[in-house]
Amino acid sequence: MDPASEGHCMELVARERSGHTAVVEENKLYVWGGYLSIADQEVFLANDEIWVYDIEQGVWQVISMTGDVPPSMSGTCSCSLNGNMYIFGGCDDNGQTNQIYCVNLADGKFTWKKIRHQVGSAPSPRDKLSSWVYNGRIIYFGGYGHKRLSDVDRNNRSFIVDDASWAAEFLWGWNNEVFIFDPVQASWSEAKTHGSAPAPRAAHGSATLGSKGYICGGRVMETRTSDVHCLDLETWTWSEIIPVSSVPVGRSWHTLTATSESSLFLFGGLSNDCKPMSDGWLLDIETKKWRELEHPFKNKPRLWHSACAGKDSDVIVFGGSCDYILLVDSGHSNDALVFQTQPYPLFRICQDYIAKNVNDCKRLRDQLSLLPSKLMTSVQRRMTFYRPTKKKQQ
Repeated sequence: MDPASEGHCMELVARERSGHTAVVEENKLYVWGGYLSIADQEVFLANDEIWVYDIEQGVWQVISMTGDVPPSMSGTCSCSLNGNMYIFGGCDDNGQTNQIYCVNLADGKFTWKKIRHQVGSAPSPRDKLSSWVYNGRIIYFGGYGHKRLSDVDRNNRSFIVDDASWAAEFLWGWNNEVFIFDPVQASWSEAKTHGSAPAPRAAHGSATLGSKGYICGGRVMETRTSDVHCLDLETWTWSEIIPVSSVPVGRSWHTLTATSESSLFLFGGLSNDCKPMSDGWLLDIETKKWRELEHPFKNKPRLWHSACAGKDSDVIVFGGSCDYILLVDSGHSNDALVFQTQPYPLFRICQDYIAKNVNDCKRLRDQLSLLPSKLMTSVQRRMTFYRPTKKKQQ
């Protein structure tokens, strides 16, 4: 055995990727899709497998999927609703799509279903869009995609044409449309919103807080913004949040995650001067103040990564790139970064302390068996997170 590997367990981890999608259910992170650069070629990752990361134990497993498997793609939009993972849109080998699929994450079968809507019309094909979940429905916003020439009114500012990308019958561009999907009715409808809508954009961040959906930043044409807008999901009224503090620089390909009833966490992205970012910011919706968060990952810039809310207001960031991927595209990652955005409860502090130090402290080891059985099981699971490992990549 290589002496350097003694005392380490060889473990499987998800492959590096960007443009993937992820959700959290029951303390597990589910990662699907995305792409990787191999020999200057963009290669979509396998569509018939899903990677599952146990957030408490820090252990990966890969599960095969069956059914109406979606095409391999990047830039799709996912969400979790009633134990199901829904994906919509994205870009595959044939360009943007407007199909919607779902998979039950709780039944152990991991069988994809392609949803064929019964009512309404699906949005036009698009990727790099976002979604909110409210009242049993999924609300989609924005993205970059194509429309038929006959469907584009250049005087309608809900679709801004990308003059660098067009074909005889189609125009590509950014939109600020709001569409509603009802899984029970299998229906699509376009929301009739009020107020001052945000400009069309793609690769923005979004999050749901209560009955409101928030978006931050994103790209339209050559501009990357830092503006924050709120859509009331009951009245369908837009409003802009004007911060009363310093603000993060404009960016795209970042993430926005709800961490409490009144706070949003922004991480990473690509700045206006095409710099991959590693800064983290908390926005207090009530005070309208941004605050930069100190964290241990300042040397790990990320863009086109995923971010999901964990327990105790943690945010789990997975994958993404540390390159300006439109020029250099080799810095994909497979790190799972855990950001602490709020003080931990006492139980979490004690559990983590024991799990982290028990192997090096004889007194803790000797007294571990004295813990109540439920607590001891919880600590033992957490001990796995702090074990020494060597990553085995697939």
